[in-house]
Amino acid sequence: MNVFQREQRSLFGEILDWMLTPLLLLWPVSLVLTWLVAQSIAGQPFDRALEYNARAMAQLITLRGDRPAFVLPRPARELLRADDSDTVYYQVRGPRGNLLSGERELPAPPLEEKMVLDEVRIRDDVIKGFDVKVAYIWVSLPVAGSQPALVQVAETLEKRSVLATEIVKGVMLPQFVILPLAVLLVWLALVQAIKPLNQLEERIRARKPDDLSAIDAQAVPLEVAPLVDSVNDLLLRLKDSIATQKRFLADAAHQLKTPLAGLRMQADLAQREGASAEDLKQSLRQIGRASIRATHSVNQLLSLARAESSGSAMPRAVCDMAELCMSVVRDSVPRALEKHIDLGYEGTRPGAPGVRVQGNATLIKEMIRNLVDNAINYTPSSFEAPGIITARVLTDPFGRMLVLQVEDSGPGVPEAERELIFQPFYRALGTEVDGSGLGLPIVLEIAQQHGARVSLEDTKPGQTPPGSRFVVRFNVTLPEEAQD
Repeated sequence: MNVFQREQRSLFGEILDWMLTPLLLLWPVSLVLTWLVAQSIAGQPFDRALEYNARAMAQLITLRGDRPAFVLPRPARELLRADDSDTVYYQVRGPRGNLLSGERELPAPPLEEKMVLDEVRIRDDVIKGFDVKVAYIWVSLPVAGSQPALVQVAETLEKRSVLATEIVKGVMLPQFVILPLAVLLVWLALVQAIKPLNQLEERIRARKPDDLSAIDAQAVPLEVAPLVDSVNDLLLRLKDSIATQKRFLADAAHQLKTPLAGLRMQADLAQREGASAEDLKQSLRQIGRASIRATHSVNQLLSLARAESSGSAMPRAVCDMAELCMSVVRDSVPRALEKHIDLGYEGTRPGAPGVRVQGNATLIKEMIRNLVDNAINYTPSSFEAPGIITARVLTDPFGRMLVLQVEDSGPGVPEAERELIFQPFYRALGTEVDGSGLGLPIVLEIAQQHGARVSLEDTKPGQTPPGSRFVVRFNVTLPEEAQD
């Protein structure tokens, strides 16, 4: 369990962590690198001094006959011993490895090292338990066939360590002041950089509850603009949803006002004094008819609200259009028989290739039912001259189009009214049919939710009556294996 885990993520805290963590982690690395660099810098002048001493002592080797000799003057010897911090050792060996002068315990160079004459080299070594730097040189002698002599000068590392420490102190002590100052500046910079978010929050909080206008995306940083665009999109959808709810309430009030007023009037008539039994029955019949109309209006309003609110959130599945259409036709046959209407289905059989679409089966059935109900309502029919209504489902494998048709033998719709009939509550003039004026708007809304197009044409152009044919065209985008 993380003890320091925050209950809620803080953008400010996370950015601050990501900025300060590398800084605090690199600071110890900087200390180590500074110490190593200081050691290298501090050792360079002392290494050059050792090289100079080794060359100077190499020049003091002389020959006495055919034997090398080495004599260190007293002033030079005193100079080597004059260092208060470090101890200086030297050693001079002849061609046979015999000690000519100096410290016998000073280690010899590594045996595997290649011998190079008259070149000073530097190595690390240990003498008497102390780490030392050793400068050594192989000196050639002017004797034929003679081996070179070896001169070594060693020095302990105290002065180097002291100088390196001073360099580190000079470099690192200011960092103890700079690091907290850097942390403070990072914090202040982050506070300043995050101010636009705070200002955005203040602007949103200052809004009135009914203010759903878009937020200005130009007044925020570029990185926050996608978030603001998403919020604006949400506000737009919320605004549309609220407008839909308000329209639904207004539509419901408008549609229910008339049948409810009729119910109240018929109830008053039934209660008046002197009303006969026949008057009472007539009032009850009117009450029943008004209640049926109110129920139908409520159902249509609920269907329209469900269609408008579904949108992209509605559950979708593969639907067989022919099967749905035949189901609606079967359910509508009893009502068609009451009006002596010949209602039937023709076209593609269920399960045939290209007859399936991706959509919501409940809404598609509601769309087909409204088209069939509209045709039944507006198709004149009698026992002697029955009306005809036909529902079809046709496929176009080349155009990948699925077509739903509902045609009737009714009076048709004039050209001037073909756009108006898809508006809520609009009803064709000169008709005595009970209805809410919501059936075709529901059809249009459901079709648009499924990416389909709705059109209206005459069944028999140029004849009287011309009839009406409502056509809904669906784009079939399912792969063949989903259709087979």
